[in-house]
Amino acid sequence: MTKIDQIRALLKSIETGDPGPIAVVNEAKYIQHNPQTHEGSEGLAALFQRLSKTSPRVNIVRAFEDGDFVFGHTEYDFESRRIGFEVFRFEDGQAVEHWDNIQERQGPNESGRSMVDGPTEAVDLELTESNRALVRSFVDVVLVDGHLDRLTDFIDADSYAEHNPRLTDSVSMLRSALEAKDQNGRHIDYHRIHRVLAEGNFVLCVSEGNHGGAHSAFYDLFRVANGKVMEHWDTTEKIAPRSEWKNDNGKF
Repeated sequence: MTKIDQIRALLKSIETGDPGPIAVVNEAKYIQHNPQTHEGSEGLAALFQRLSKTSPRVNIVRAFEDGDFVFGHTEYDFESRRIGFEVFRFEDGQAVEHWDNIQERQGPNESGRSMVDGPTEAVDLELTESNRALVRSFVDVVLVDGHLDRLTDFIDADSYAEHNPRLTDSVSMLRSALEAKDQNGRHIDYHRIHRVLAEGNFVLCVSEGNHGGAHSAFYDLFRVANGKVMEHWDTTEKIAPRSEWKNDNGKF
């Protein structure tokens, strides 16, 4: 059973509350970065048991492997419909660390795209590292440093597909959204990159910043082809105040 298969089984067990697949988690070493979840796989089992009573539905839309990491893009239908990214780090055949980023499902957007549709299988595996470098450079140069005039250096404007529910397949609209300020003069503000995971043509960038004045985590998934970003999915999640955390590991 591959690491991806084990994580798919783990996440699907949210539907049933079955504790079996949770055995992939090393309870003694597990580090939980979801601030709303207690530390350790015992906390995870209790969480899954509670969630299973709400008749949840879990659909792992796409999942990828990058060395010791598995990262997945998932639909959740609990009391509300949500979209999430899940990241697990493996050590000695078990999951020992977990991060996620989840938001309410919205859309489809004006281009008719949902937050999860589109290609799901990684190709161009030999280009993993060049694609990782491209995305890291894009996020650093355009989103962190704010050089919006360089958007088309990284994005294929003719073929770009955008899954953010507030945007369309238009690079000019993306630029306008990044430039826009709210009534308090605040805009989307990327501060730093924490991790860039990749398999072939899919690259996930985990970043920290502010959105609407709130301390937030940005998870951006990109599909790359011919040296350009062709497609984008994302979730943005407000980071709870430290006083509300159920573990001390931090969001990142």
